[in-house]
Amino acid sequence: MSFFDYFTRNKQDTASIAKERLQIIVAHERSKRAQPEYLADLQKDIMEVVRKYVDIDTNSIEVQLENNGDCAVLELNVTLPD
Repeated sequence: MSFFDYFTRNKQDTASIAKERLQIIVAHERSKRAQPEYLADLQKDIMEVVRKYVDIDTNSIEVQLENNGDCAVLELNVTLPD
């Protein structure tokens, strides 16, 4: 292994890592695009109701809608403080 091979090998590794990260970001953005318009409002309303009882962070609630054939499943994840 020569001195120059060392630098070339690292560039290929970082390129593949960057490609994987970009694929994850693109998949995440595509999933957001497929969601109905009311989902953001629903998340806001749910957050307001939970805040009446528990002091939570803005990013503590995650709402996802999954379509499984002829039915839709609404998934709600709330991270509560300790």
